[in-house]
Amino acid sequence: MEVLEIREEPISSLATYGEVSIAFSTETVLDVTDTTDDFALTERPLDAPFAKDYDAFPAEHPSNLAARFDLTNAGVLAALRDGRRVGGAIVLYDTPGVDLLEGRTDLVLLLDLRVDTSERGRDVGTALFRAAEDWGRAHGCRELKVETQNVNVAACRFYERVGCRLGKVNRGVYREFPDEDQLLWFRDLVLP
Repeated sequence: MEVLEIREEPISSLATYGEVSIAFSTETVLDVTDTTDDFALTERPLDAPFAKDYDAFPAEHPSNLAARFDLTNAGVLAALRDGRRVGGAIVLYDTPGVDLLEGRTDLVLLLDLRVDTSERGRDVGTALFRAAEDWGRAHGCRELKVETQNVNVAACRFYERVGCRLGKVNRGVYREFPDEDQLLWFRDLVLP
């Protein structure tokens, strides 16, 4: 039986961490409609499928995070199946200069979550997400936040399944991708 292990690794492991691809392809996009108390997500087929790889932007690659942020309050979570790296997550809290943290000390940001393409749909993402929740709780955080885009339908559906709520939609924030909307998901963390 294959064993999945989730463990925390040192920040120095970010280059190895980045060997797992974060790329995805999609044939659909989510249209977001504001409702009275919430957001409605409607999946719409695209005229042509496309692929996206956030690591293709050098500044976004995990190995370059230390040049962008103070990683003192960051954690690197690795998912290994029988010793082989199959995914990972990067979490951080109380980090000046990270606007998504809103200056809060009780908010953990799931900055990056990736699962090897051969392992998608095998609960690796869920195990990493739960480990990120535990990491946040261990650091006194009351809420978890994660950013996605409306073009990453699989990620949005995943965050819905693990209990996140869509709390904010920002349109037009990506200069390079003006047709993409930023979706901010939240999950309350109950501290022990």
